[in-house]
Amino acid sequence: MTTTDFNACLKDMQAHTLDVLTAKTTEYATDDRLHNFKAAAALQRETPVKALGGMMVKHTVSVYDLIHDCEAGAEIPRDLWAEKITDSINYLYLLWALLNEKDNA
Repeated sequence: MTTTDFNACLKDMQAHTLDVLTAKTTEYATDDRLHNFKAAAALQRETPVKALGGMMVKHTVSVYDLIHDCEAGAEIPRDLWAEKITDSINYLYLLWALLNEKDNA
């Protein structure tokens, strides 16, 4: 893959992940985009960062399952790859936001 193609690929994925993350805004009842992680943390008596990590595990497992299936010869639809990779990237964005909020508190 050429550098030009690689950069275009990354640009497309970045745009898609931000579109999905922005669209998810309507699913949250509060103005706090990190509310679910804070609420989960309170319920489990842990930090929001640890709560996010626990939730992120299911997305990581999904990616690994797809990798194993692909390596075993399964045809994985591109849109399924995009969904799982996007979820993983967005959880890292959300982790970054939690860490920034924690640092600025």
